[in-house]
Amino acid sequence: MWRRNLRQWRTLAWPLRLAVVLAAAGLTAGCWQPLYGARPAGGEGVQDKFAAVDIPPITSLKGTPAERVAVGMRNALQFDLHNGGSPMPPAYALKVYVATTQYTANIDPTSGRPDTQVQYVTANYQLVELATDKIVVSDSTYGYVDYDIPGSQQRFAGQRARRDAEDRAVQVVADAIRNRLASYFVAGT
Repeated sequence: MWRRNLRQWRTLAWPLRLAVVLAAAGLTAGCWQPLYGARPAGGEGVQDKFAAVDIPPITSLKGTPAERVAVGMRNALQFDLHNGGSPMPPAYALKVYVATTQYTANIDPTSGRPDTQVQYVTANYQLVELATDKIVVSDSTYGYVDYDIPGSQQRFAGQRARRDAEDRAVQVVADAIRNRLASYFVAGT
């Protein structure tokens, strides 16, 4: 008797489960919106706000590795925020200060030379609303990227590995800044 009731319950349970899932999906469908998509009501989306952010040149000491990182950071931010296109008239200015360091993570015990190094890029940034000259976002972020040095005989490969690590760390930091600005433009915090 109870087995027959269990079978009947199982045949009736799946439509009930499906109805609950569809009801939950229907109730939350109006709450969900894509972060980088255009708003259907015609309001400004995150991409429109990104396009209104001016990124002035990032200053750094001339002739240092930090200067190359500063140029790469500005280029990465311009591409991330403006999608490689032309920006709109600025409503915000993003001021970025960049520093880069490296340290040795592993030393070869026989030669005493470094095998692995870590490239560290840090950025302090402020988003300034141009209409009021008020700082609306002030934060800092960093990126660690490690790289291997192929040996003492291949010094150019080591230099190229360092540059590649700097480029990857710059992209990590630029993505973190873009995500923080998206959070501000969506939630206002």
